[in-house]
Amino acid sequence: MHTHAHNRLTGRKLAISLWVTAAFIVIEFAAGIRADSLALLSDAGHNFTDALALGLAWLAVWLQARPPDESKTFGYHRAGVLAAFVNALTLVVLALFIFYESYERFAAPRVVQEDIMIAVAAAGLVVNVVVMIALHADSKRDLNIRGAFMHMLGDALSSLGIIAGGFAIAATGLPWIDPLLSVLIAVLILWSGWGIVRESLNILLEGLPRGMIRDEVHSSLCGVEGVIDVHDLHIWSLSSHSHALSCHAVIADRPLSSSAAILERINHVLETRFDIHHATVQFEHRRCERSEEICSER
Repeated sequence: MHTHAHNRLTGRKLAISLWVTAAFIVIEFAAGIRADSLALLSDAGHNFTDALALGLAWLAVWLQARPPDESKTFGYHRAGVLAAFVNALTLVVLALFIFYESYERFAAPRVVQEDIMIAVAAAGLVVNVVVMIALHADSKRDLNIRGAFMHMLGDALSSLGIIAGGFAIAATGLPWIDPLLSVLIAVLILWSGWGIVRESLNILLEGLPRGMIRDEVHSSLCGVEGVIDVHDLHIWSLSSHSHALSCHAVIADRPLSSSAAILERINHVLETRFDIHHATVQFEHRRCERSEEICSER
């Protein structure tokens, strides 16, 4: 019940943030054309990816709340990871486009209206900060929300850069400051997107969860009373905060009730030490000749 209520609250925050961001995109795009500022137009493009990120994050939250069914037996946990991955890829594409446009502006500089740049960027900064505050708590535990949050953080920093650049243009009259700001914005976009790409791709490829060390998990399982050996150990993530494990555990030939007690101890170790709450353990009542990691028998 608490999870469903939390998902509804998060979804409401994302929906409101989406509409606020979409409204500002229209204003910033029009102002960028009026001021002939590539920095503003680049930031409007970044804001467009923000809106896309918020929309995909909202859709993912809705999907993740759906229960498992006959065809999706794990539920829809990966929806959030997939949304984060797509969001990050849009950042990379946008950054490459801004690099190209900046090159064109360096070759043929244009005079911009710095007063419009400063006013619109200041308004954008307020919008970004408000949305970031709304998403900050959820971004700590959910890769999907973190992807949207990083979009907004990157755009807030971009707005600060545009404000500073507007004052610099007003003071010096140098037109190349505008495309230079666009290059810095593009670098910032790449920086904010790369970490999300790497982490989401690791989850989609069922890699070891971030921050977890396989040898530590293996040693801890081998240290459980009654366990002789552990092999065929696999650990992966269903989402950014839901991990799963499967393994074969070699134990001595003993009654079923005794095996159940060993399984309970294994699950306790996995849950308390590694935050793994979905584990599949297959017992083998013999020493496996294929095992490469033999623990001393107790």
